[in-house]
Amino acid sequence: MLKRLCTLLAASALAAPLALGLARANGTEELTPYKMIRSLQYVQDSVVLGDHSAIEMQRFMLGAIDERLRAADPSAFRDPRNVDAALVYVMSGGNPATLDLLADRDIEGNFDSRVTDALRQYLNGKGPLIVENLTKAAPEYKNSRIGPYLFLILGNAMSQQDPIEAMKHYDWARLTAPGTIIEEAALRRSVSLAAGAGLPEKGFRYALNYARRYLTSPYASQFADVFVELAVAHFDEAADGRVSEILSFMDSARQREVYLRVARRAAIAGNQALARLASRRAEELAGDDSSRSQVLASFYEGLAAVPSADVFSAAEALEAIPDEKLSPRDRALREAAKAVADAVVRPPFGESPAQAPAPIAERPAGEQSELAAEESGSGMSPFGQPVEASPGRPSEMTAEAEAAASDDPALDGFLASGRSKIDEIDALLKREGQ
Repeated sequence: MLKRLCTLLAASALAAPLALGLARANGTEELTPYKMIRSLQYVQDSVVLGDHSAIEMQRFMLGAIDERLRAADPSAFRDPRNVDAALVYVMSGGNPATLDLLADRDIEGNFDSRVTDALRQYLNGKGPLIVENLTKAAPEYKNSRIGPYLFLILGNAMSQQDPIEAMKHYDWARLTAPGTIIEEAALRRSVSLAAGAGLPEKGFRYALNYARRYLTSPYASQFADVFVELAVAHFDEAADGRVSEILSFMDSARQREVYLRVARRAAIAGNQALARLASRRAEELAGDDSSRSQVLASFYEGLAAVPSADVFSAAEALEAIPDEKLSPRDRALREAAKAVADAVVRPPFGESPAQAPAPIAERPAGEQSELAAEESGSGMSPFGQPVEASPGRPSEMTAEAEAAASDDPALDGFLASGRSKIDEIDALLKREGQ
């Protein structure tokens, strides 16, 4: 096991010093858990700082540490460093069953039952139940090795019921663990909470800090999604300047992707001015080398015009876009827009079901994971790692797979908005006919 671990570590330039240290270890002597955890932390921090070659190494190390913890003699946990190592392991994506095993074996009281009980509940999906107990216990660990992890988890657990307080816990976690996976996660989640809590200024500050440090993280695509939500929900003249400042840390491809996502969300939300602005900026960034991005920008601009007085021209412009230029999600969105446009201009006939959009077909379960990479419709997101096609997967999707997906909340919102506009128009026409 040690030999394989050294080989994997040596594969990464960032992990060369770590590999050298492991290679010096006696092959017959098992590494202590706390030394292995230091290696895992180094690797995980390397991943969010851009060394994506360490992702496979991270998976292997989690498995190796799991074996080591399970095989460890209970006396090993008289050393508080090994106790902390076990807790950090499970809070870093490790096997929850291993914590159960270690806690049940602990007859000497080496583990703090308040912490282990809270983590066991959290890892079993009962996060809200741990808030009260962990809020009391966590301050005692503020200056310990596990402190940043506990505050990150406490923030996660209370993010729904008290986002303001959750952001305070995220702040403590990231400020006590700068340059680590803890800071990356805390910043990314803080942007999302600030957007939902109606605190755009805080959200833009968090987003700026993230953009300065972690754009090469494999989780940067999730950041782009929450940043787009923040920008669309709170866009005004002041926010435009903040958005431009944050985007200045990105290359042209990432800036273009963000503007395309903003244009898509704004078009669906009915914010025509923002959809047009973002579409035009995406077109400017596309230049001459990305006809696909220019088509998408035009598509989202046309989509925003569907609820306007220029609905006929908008429908014609959408129809003129070739299918191959759009992702399955955007093809579904175009079909929904066409259905809304047709219903808007069709004279009402009582309660005719013909006014309702066509039913939405379900996408096969195997395609769900690929949808996340196609939020903007580009299918080529420069954030994080690109999604690769599954081996043996046909290059062309079936017609059913290209239909609208019921798991797309943005599409559902667009349809709901369209139905509402249709109802308003019907009511107005009926009043005029009386």
